[in-house]
Order: sequence, then C-alpha cells, then structure tokens
Amino acid sequence: MRFAHALVAAAVVTGLVAVPAQAAPSGQVRLDQIGYGTTESKQAYLLAPTATAGAPFSVLDGRGRSVLTGRVGTSLGGWNTAFTAVHPIDFTGVTRRGTYRIKVGGVTSPTFTIDTVDRLHSPLAANNVEFFQAQRDGADVIPGRLKRKPSHLADREAYVYDHPVFTGEGGDEVAEPLKRVGGPVDVEGGWFDAGDFVKFTHATSYSLAELLYAQRVDPNPALEAETRFGLRWLDKVWDGKSKTLIAQVGIGTGSEEHGFVGDHDVWRLPEADDELDVEPGDLEYFIKHRPVFRAAAPGEKISPNLAGRVSAAFALAAQVEARRHPALAARYLEEAASVFVQAKTADVGELVTAFPHAYYPEDSWADDMEFGATQLALAGKALGDRRTAGWATAATHWAKEYLASGDTDTLNLYNTSALAHTDLVRVLRAGGVRNAEVTEAQLVGDLKRQLQQGVDASASSPFRTAVDVTQFDAAPRSFGYVATAKLYRGLTGDRTYEDFGTQQRNFTLGSNAWGTTLVIGVGTTFPNCPQHQAANLSGDLDGGRRVLVGAVVNGPNGADLFSDLGEMPAGSAPCTKDYTKRYDSATSVFADDLRSWPSSEPAIDFTSMAALAFTLTARG
Repeated sequence: MRFAHALVAAAVVTGLVAVPAQAAPSGQVRLDQIGYGTTESKQAYLLAPTATAGAPFSVLDGRGRSVLTGRVGTSLGGWNTAFTAVHPIDFTGVTRRGTYRIKVGGVTSPTFTIDTVDRLHSPLAANNVEFFQAQRDGADVIPGRLKRKPSHLADREAYVYDHPVFTGEGGDEVAEPLKRVGGPVDVEGGWFDAGDFVKFTHATSYSLAELLYAQRVDPNPALEAETRFGLRWLDKVWDGKSKTLIAQVGIGTGSEEHGFVGDHDVWRLPEADDELDVEPGDLEYFIKHRPVFRAAAPGEKISPNLAGRVSAAFALAAQVEARRHPALAARYLEEAASVFVQAKTADVGELVTAFPHAYYPEDSWADDMEFGATQLALAGKALGDRRTAGWATAATHWAKEYLASGDTDTLNLYNTSALAHTDLVRVLRAGGVRNAEVTEAQLVGDLKRQLQQGVDASASSPFRTAVDVTQFDAAPRSFGYVATAKLYRGLTGDRTYEDFGTQQRNFTLGSNAWGTTLVIGVGTTFPNCPQHQAANLSGDLDGGRRVLVGAVVNGPNGADLFSDLGEMPAGSAPCTKDYTKRYDSATSVFADDLRSWPSSEPAIDFTSMAALAFTLTARG
C-alpha cells in the first residue's frame, strides 16, 4: 500500500552543489541532475516568470569556460502564476565527457555530468538494489545505512485468516473480526512493500520479475543476491503440494470496534514488533503475530494476475540459473508451471491484489498471463522441456486476448504487456510456435502504440512529460516509458523513441518544475522526508549519508490530495521541507513531507521499474 561507485558516485549519493548565481535569478534551470550520455539528446528548461524567448545561454565546463552558446527556445507553456513560461534549452552539441553548468542571464544550473550511459546509470541501478536491501524483513537483513535489524521473526509461525471484510466501498477499516482458518505457516523474510511493513505477493512478484529481467541483461553479485532473497520468500508463499498461494502478510488498518490495531496505525521501527508481549485479543496482537491471507482456498484456482506474474518470476529465475545451476533452474520451472496452471481464467471477478483491493485496484490480467506463459516458454527452451511449444502457444493466446481487451495502459505495476510482448516477439522469431494467435507485427505495433501514446501526451506538457502529474505513479510510469523505449529499440533497431525515453528519464532526475530528483540520495536535490518509518526513525532528515538511497517515490500528484495532510504521525521524527511549494501549480503538487504519502512514499514496484530502466539505459 501507499502508506497514510566511479565518476558519478559522489553525485549519486551526496549530490553536487549548484554554483551561486551572479545576480538575483529571474527563474530556474531544470535539468537531469545526474547527466546525459555523450551521444544522447540533451534538453534543459528555463522556468521563467515571464517569456524570454531568444535569451542567450552558455554551457560552462568545470573551469568556467564556455563550450557552447545558443538561445533558449519559444516557451512551451506556463506552469503556475509565478512562472508563466517554460523555455527549452537544447545543448545536444556538447558531447565531451566532463562536468558542466548552464547559465542563462543571472541564472546558473546545478552541475551535471556528460559521460557514457554506462558510467552514469549503472551506479543508479546499484542504488536501487540498495533500497531493496533496506526493505528486507526477517532474519537475513543487511544493516546498511539505516542500521537495520532482524524483524518479524514471528512470521515463521504465522496463522492464516479468512479474507477480511472492510467497511464501505473502497474502505480499509476492518468491519468484522478476523477469522483464523489455518496455519501455522512460515512467511518469514521478503520485502516490505513500501514505507510500512506489510508484504504483498502481488507487488513482490512484479518487482522480483523486473529485477530478474534486469539481471538477465546485466548480472552482478549484488543484484543476484537480492533476487535470491526475493525468490526464497516467493518459494515460501507458494505451496505446490496444496496448490495454495499466500497473497498478503499483515493487515494495514485495524478496527477500534473489534479491538486491534493494524500496521498503518503504529509508527515504529520494524524490530520493535518482536519485542511486544501480547496475547490473542490484545490491541497490538496482530502487530507481532501478523495475519496471513491466501489468494484462494487450498486447491482452488487463483486470481490470474497473480498466477501470471508469480509464474513469470519463477520462470525468469529458471532462465538465469539454466546454465550454471540446471537442477535449481528445473525446480523453479516446475514452480512456475504449477502456479500458471492454477490460474482462474473464467468467471474471474475482482482480481486479488491486496486486502483491501482498493490498495492496488488492478483490473487487467491477460497481460500477466501472457507474461507468465512467455517466460515459461523461454525457460522451457533453455532447459529443453517438452512443454515449451505449448507454453509458447498459450502466450500467443493471452497476447491476443490482451490486444482484444482494448487496454491502453503502459508499463507499470498494473500492466506487464511491454515486458511480455518484447519476449514473445523473440519466442516467435525463434520459430516452432504451433498455431500462433498473434503476429510479431501486432506485438511490435502495441509497443509502438504505448510509446506513441506517451509522445502524444507529452506534447501538451511544458516539460514534455508523458505522465499526468495530477495522477498517481508519475515516477514509475515515467521509468516505464524509459524501459519501453529501450526495449522497443532493442527489438526493432528503430530509434524513433530514443529522445522521448531520454526526456522521461530526465523528468525523474530533476528536469521538472520542482527541480528535485524522484530518487532518494541521487542528484543535487532529492526527497528528504519520505513517508518511510525506518528511514524516518533511523536516518538523516537533511540529506546526509543515512538516507534511503535508491528509493523511488511516487512524485507529483493531484493538488486536491494535499489539502489536509493532518498531523505528523505519533512517534515520528517530524520532517517537512518547503523548497517545493513555490513551484506547485493549481493542479499538481510535490510535497517533501513525511505526511505526504501521495508524493513522498517510496515503494518496491516504483524502484524495480527504475532499476530495469537504468539497467537497460546503461547497456545502451
């Protein structure tokens, strides 16, 4: 739930300090604070009080020498009443590696780097992995910057409860007492979903699949260790013998009426839960002895979105282990196959994502089934499994169903079609697919549709942002466009969307109205007050070393969501920064504030999407 190290190493972790302006600034230069690849297009923006089209700019090197001069372009639109013009600055002509600033009149930008994409973005992907290390639960934690300690060891003997009933449509308060139906089961380990301590199979399998996808592209020891950690937990929540999938560990909101508090009702460090001395019926009983909820009863068919993405994660693990550990790969393949066959694909009803469903209101599942079947086909081929052709055919069937659904979403937690399409094209190109129900052209066409949709949307944004900055998930959806553009180019050789993908990455790394990156610990300015309990209670609140490095936050969101943020959580270290306020618009806000879950809460699905995007970018 969205809870109520090399040339650029220093920039990635500590940030760089902007050169003071020589005169009172009449605006701000917004750009990618990490930098630009030597051969990439390079765009910055002058956020100005009034239109100043044609104003001269200079690009200065590390010694203050001008290496390029030009004039800012015509305003692409106003942002708010204080900044009525956003002028593009094109400095693509600067290709030499080094550190630079842009100067427009009395305004000077933060320092940024031009270098190879690998040197710029591989450290960012590594930072994303560090965030996952900080999210670890159970005994096998990594202390890291936040001095994490083992937590929730009681999850080793957790009890299963019937699906909870919640108040009203979209409510999250429990309306009836929880009913124990089974257990104990071992669900120790795994990753916290976001700033709270609940664990969801829906988000975990998605994030794990993306990390494994990245590992397939660029294996490295830290990433491999983290995917192994995630796989150990996924292996626990799927019981192939009883055909049971656990969907959730913990409950978000409790019930005063029924005498218990939930995870979101208590602000604390995770290890504090283990110190509780509680008995059934005590107010904090479910904080220590966390309830477990199944996706379905043992042996029953399970929600197809879960079946698809869980099977995809196991099958991707089989692929990365196929050569070096074939026996382990074969075991992962069997787990993937056993989950996939349990998918409920008729009379589906409301998908299972979380309890309550409103936490993650997904309604698309054919894409997940395509994703799972495609990864099974690739794993089967790598291991010489006789079922490979059947899985490949099934993948084309679910791709056909997805295309026929008219779903217009793009790559994010709720839509895996870009990953599925890309790999299914490779399956088709390899041949041997009997009775294929889709063509390569159809799949590539839908990838192109997703990217063109973003291009069209960006045309009306003064920062050429494809995402709607009045809606949720601005940062991860932007990273989704970055990844899709790289996948499309790798599949087709077509560079049409290269510049578009670069612009969306630039947005997440500072080329936005607020002049902040949306990745903690990265760039000159980054979020200091994430809604994250461990970071708040164990970390630095002013951008020091002890921050949640690599965590991606939601980003800007609709202004109406910030009208009443309420009080700081009881027991928290109060944290709020006001540097963003003058850059808010009438419709969109970014609040660097502990209370601001609509913009400042990080999550594993946000961060896995960034890790994949940075990895694909680093590999060119």
